[in-house]
Amino acid sequence: MMNNLNIATAQFENRSGDKKYNLSVIKKMSADAAAAGADVIAFHECSITGYTFARKLSKEQMLGLAEYIPAGESVNELIEYAREYNIVILAGLFEKDQDDHLYKAYVCVDKNGLIAKHRKLHPFINPHLLPGNAYTVFDLYGWKCGILICYDNNVIENVRATTLLGAQVLFMPHVTMCTPSPRPGAGFVDPVLWHNRANDPQSLRAEFDSLKGRKWLMKWLPARAYDNGIYCVFSNPIGMDDDQLKNGCSMIIDPFGDIIAECRALDNELVIGTMSSDKLENAGGSRYINARRPELYKAIIGGPHQPHQKVSWLK
Repeated sequence: MMNNLNIATAQFENRSGDKKYNLSVIKKMSADAAAAGADVIAFHECSITGYTFARKLSKEQMLGLAEYIPAGESVNELIEYAREYNIVILAGLFEKDQDDHLYKAYVCVDKNGLIAKHRKLHPFINPHLLPGNAYTVFDLYGWKCGILICYDNNVIENVRATTLLGAQVLFMPHVTMCTPSPRPGAGFVDPVLWHNRANDPQSLRAEFDSLKGRKWLMKWLPARAYDNGIYCVFSNPIGMDDDQLKNGCSMIIDPFGDIIAECRALDNELVIGTMSSDKLENAGGSRYINARRPELYKAIIGGPHQPHQKVSWLK
């Protein structure tokens, strides 16, 4: 039986392109998480660089923002924080390689260096980003962990594939919610509510918890954990990300599909959940996986299909 694993998930208001500031917040929250007993802390997609503002950047600007991994300055900063506070840190940034290819990356580091790196399989915030072409599974304190970034998790085959590769904990960094889409109830949340949150927190919370935000998330996120019998560590920013307001609600969901920890402050916050192996064994998802009959559907799931027409809200 594996030892319990204490994982923190965080939400904070990042600054677009301001790596120094964002890393300072990551450092403080990592210290706070370690002091509270966390073994691991996970931050949101592009938590080091900012995210939404990248839709406006040229390739040259993206190359100036992106870093080599693991040689880049930001990853080495994370390793220093991990060493100082004896905690594993997961955070996101834009990556470049020696051929000037650009990727959306998410890294896991400890005091000894880089443990894992995932390249987003379905990037779309900037046309110069290339998709990753591999799933990511790695060991962490005797646990098998995986990473899928934001939209990767909406393609359900990605979650099942990562689970079949052995993942018991899935890190799911996002920058999501509170944007328009064809689904009912979707839309922006007025930034005025964020700036007036001290005087009127109720109006902001109502918007954040509506179909624009948390209520939509609850339609699908618990199902990823429940169907696969895994822990899901969801991380999302709160506050302004460029000109868009995000609602946070970073949370940890257990293999039964139940929320065991969730950020509810209208501010920077972290929460800690405990992973225990007995839930992995007792959850229905493990039985569903054992009951699979791949010969029935491998040609269907693995075969070609007619892609849906792209829609403008993905751009």
